Amino acid sequence: MSQTIPMTREGQIRLKEELKNLIRVERPKVVQDIAEARSHGDLSENAEYDAAKERQAWVEGRIQEINDKLARAQVIDPAELDTDKVVFGAKVTLFDVDSGNEVTYMIVGEDEADLKFGKISINSPVAKALIGHRLDEEVTIKIPSGLKTYEIIDIKYE
Repeated sequence: MSQTIPMTREGQIRLKEELKNLIRVERPKVVQDIAEARSHGDLSENAEYDAAKERQAWVEGRIQEINDKLARAQVIDPAELDTDKVVFGAKVTLFDVDSGNEVTYMIVGEDEADLKFGKISINSPVAKALIGHRLDEEVTIKIPSGLKTYEIIDIKYE
């Protein structure tokens, strides 16, 4: 996988912080937990040892995954974008034609997506449908509950 991974500066900083925590805090803690579990004797029936080894495998896997993502990162600063179309990093306000409600989404990288904060992944069906569209255009999006029609009423790059 040599494909680039788009992410915002904020997303890159968050990944670096997680990596730093995994290396400086979680890894040493897991090593300590394994040593302590070993001191309890027979490893064949030692649930603490098994749990610590599983945790170690997860931590090491996550470290490797983050390093890979950071190496392939294409950091995009939405404030530097100059376009009238919806692209990665856009904060898009949509008007739901059926319900009359408004919703705002920011299109971000996979690891940054968090619907509670209105951040959707570039790989989500909604983001994929919005990419390339302009202000005042209607977009019909296939979602699990059927088809939704939205009008793009604002596009911002902050």
